[in-house]
Amino acid sequence: MERSSSSTAMKDKVLILNQDFSAIAVCSVQKAFLLVYLDKAEMVSKAEHAFLHTISTAYPVPSVIRLQRYVRVPYYGIALSRHNVMRRDSYSCQYCGAAKNLTLDHLMPRSRGGATIWQNLVTACSRCNSRKGDRTPEEAGLKLRRQPSRPSLLTFLQLHLSTSNQDWRDYLGVEK
Repeated sequence: MERSSSSTAMKDKVLILNQDFSAIAVCSVQKAFLLVYLDKAEMVSKAEHAFLHTISTAYPVPSVIRLQRYVRVPYYGIALSRHNVMRRDSYSCQYCGAAKNLTLDHLMPRSRGGATIWQNLVTACSRCNSRKGDRTPEEAGLKLRRQPSRPSLLTFLQLHLSTSNQDWRDYLGVEK
């Protein structure tokens, strides 16, 4: 199957809603199309001017789908990873705001007993991280732009809005 305007549609993401219209996940266009085709989900919103083509039929590319049955989804939280910490911090240094040469920084250094947890990790440019060294931000004279916290699923889904379809706003509680 191909997209009529460009091949980027297959790289887009689709918001999955539970039967009660609550957002539960994000998936690929391929998976969303398969769920709709197998009648396990219905298409709530489609991408504009984008189609998946077979030899004889053109199907609209889904943007938001809703599952036909309610699914109980256990919530384990967002996985703590380098990518997710940087995503939470909007890919910018939490000391100076730079967006290049990013690293992870432990607020309380590991050498001093600092744990690798959401509340102790921030994104920092290599310059600020080197300046801080084996000290706390206060000891190094650095001020955090925002206190780190464990993100929620809703927060992470809202972060997809910067690159994803605006149809998601209605289901994520975001102002248009």
